[in-house]
Amino acid sequence: QVQLVESGGGLVQAGGSLRLSCAVSGRTVSSYLAWFRRTPGKERDIVAAITWNGSRTFYADSVKGRFTISRDNGKNTVYLQMNSLKPEDTAVYYCAAGSGWARINEPHFWGQGTQVTVSS
Repeated sequence: QVQLVESGGGLVQAGGSLRLSCAVSGRTVSSYLAWFRRTPGKERDIVAAITWNGSRTFYADSVKGRFTISRDNGKNTVYLQMNSLKPEDTAVYYCAAGSGWARINEPHFWGQGTQVTVSS
């Protein structure tokens, strides 16, 4: 089992920045860690992913150039730095972990989510 606990969400004005953190515990050797987000009435969509060794990253087109995913294995933590935030980035953000880079949309473990609200 893997436990994932997100933090760092909140309210920010458009153009601002936030950094989300996800503390990973339990069976921490996973193929990848990822951030997803969900807006009301929609499915969870992947935002970014990173392999456990950091050799590969993935970004959704909507966040490329604005968001950066990183991880600190010594702290068992994955981060999502979000810059130039837009109102359409408003969502509940979830940390996730899984195996098999080819299936990054199908993680095995999920955090509880943290709300990010971007005001215009």
